Amino acid sequence: MPSSEWEIPSDLQPDPSEHEFDLDQVLRSVVAVKALVPPDAFTAQTLGTERAGSGVVIRPDGLIATIGYLVTEAETIWLTTHDGRAIPGHALAYDFETGLGLIQALGKLNLPALPLETGDQPRPGDTCILASAGGRKHALRCTVAARQEFAGYWEYMLEDAIFTAPAHPSWGGAGLIGGDGRLMGIGSLVMQQQDGKGRRVDLNMVVPASLLPPILGDLLAFGRPNKPARPWLGLYATEDESGVVISSMARKGPAEKAGVQEGDRILAVGNTRVSDLSGLWRAVWATGTAGVKVRLTITRDSAPQELVLASIDRRSFLKAPRLH
Repeated sequence: MPSSEWEIPSDLQPDPSEHEFDLDQVLRSVVAVKALVPPDAFTAQTLGTERAGSGVVIRPDGLIATIGYLVTEAETIWLTTHDGRAIPGHALAYDFETGLGLIQALGKLNLPALPLETGDQPRPGDTCILASAGGRKHALRCTVAARQEFAGYWEYMLEDAIFTAPAHPSWGGAGLIGGDGRLMGIGSLVMQQQDGKGRRVDLNMVVPASLLPPILGDLLAFGRPNKPARPWLGLYATEDESGVVISSMARKGPAEKAGVQEGDRILAVGNTRVSDLSGLWRAVWATGTAGVKVRLTITRDSAPQELVLASIDRRSFLKAPRLH
């Protein structure tokens, strides 16, 4: 939705008097991101060919942290600043393990860079700001509701994700800003949970910014962490009261090639029994690096059987970014 058509209610916007830093100056570090992806890209069907969100300037030279799904396989990126300037950008890196992405502005932004949190902040109960591009009217005063494990259906897991409430309506790539003006995290998802009274509560899942400094050098030099890739199976899975069930597979991915079917239930990876998503992904990644054969025990029509999947590097399915 165009930024002119919505804004955070004034009573939920951050109050400049509550912060020791210049709020409006800090919010200028958050820029709008628009990415264009070719129709034949692997992620085009699931994520679309036109993606919009935000990113946060983290270095004076125009380096921007964002959420990786906005820029994966992008051929064209445009950045829009608080004062309406449009500047091209380049998709520099995407780390599948954290979900974080980097964009390099290809022109001068002349915007402040936010320092990155490097420790264990924020903690539950802390008050923060979750800001998408557009200044104070697109900034939300929120509370850290939890720090806990998060497992995603797309072969993804964070050990210590940040969950904030209330939820921001434009969360993708939004910057979580702490009380000292540091970048605490990057917005990734919106989720629903029930509170103690059975009411639905919307939360944002935020990737901790502290995950970026240890891999930043590699991302800048190689576009990825400089280590062997995890094995990828091309599985999309969910969990219910009975365990883990396959919801779909990546077309022509290892799971589809091995004969995995929608509705199969996964009982074990090798000799490791699994009962939830985090256990599934940990067991898969423990088998070795990309290319390793992964043995799954499944049930189909109540009959157990074993399948062997030839894992690959997920990156081999994606279009590489154009060089600049």
